[in-house]
Amino acid sequence: MITLAADCLLFELPSGESIPYSADMVSVELTGDTTEVFDAEFVRHATKAVFHYFKHELGRQTVSVGEFAGALEKVLRGFAATAQPATAPESRSGVLECDLCRLALESGQGRELVFFPRLRAELQRHLERAPRLLRFRGLRGCVKQLAGARRWSPRCQMLEGEIVAYLRECLNVGPAPAEFALVVE
Repeated sequence: MITLAADCLLFELPSGESIPYSADMVSVELTGDTTEVFDAEFVRHATKAVFHYFKHELGRQTVSVGEFAGALEKVLRGFAATAQPATAPESRSGVLECDLCRLALESGQGRELVFFPRLRAELQRHLERAPRLLRFRGLRGCVKQLAGARRWSPRCQMLEGEIVAYLRECLNVGPAPAEFALVVE
């Protein structure tokens, strides 16, 4: 039997499969009017707090996805009553951000086959809002996730170049907003 890493929990999927995740690997997608109340950083901190609760307070090794989502929802509802709607920094400054690590993680076992179409869709979605600056962050972690690598390798270097070239190609296909800059870091 393989020992679970100290910073991981096993998440039980509805299919019965269990997947180990650390607090940083858990991503949350909000729907409805909650996206106006909470910014991404707040949700990340709340997610880490719920993860800590199950792992350290309850001493659990395994949690179902539904149970985790229910606990996170309870926490966010508690804060929603007192929270002011978040004013997105991108709405004031014309800067939008996208987390490449999140896209890679959400691509799952499909890796590049799923990642590149999702990247194009994410780029197009952000371009519809006509930002002055679009920042894709987490390139190095994204590449390592997609390549299944722990350390940087020639394969990682090649994949990094492919991602940047793909973003450039996607930009050249469609019209970009006037005075637009793309940053990939």
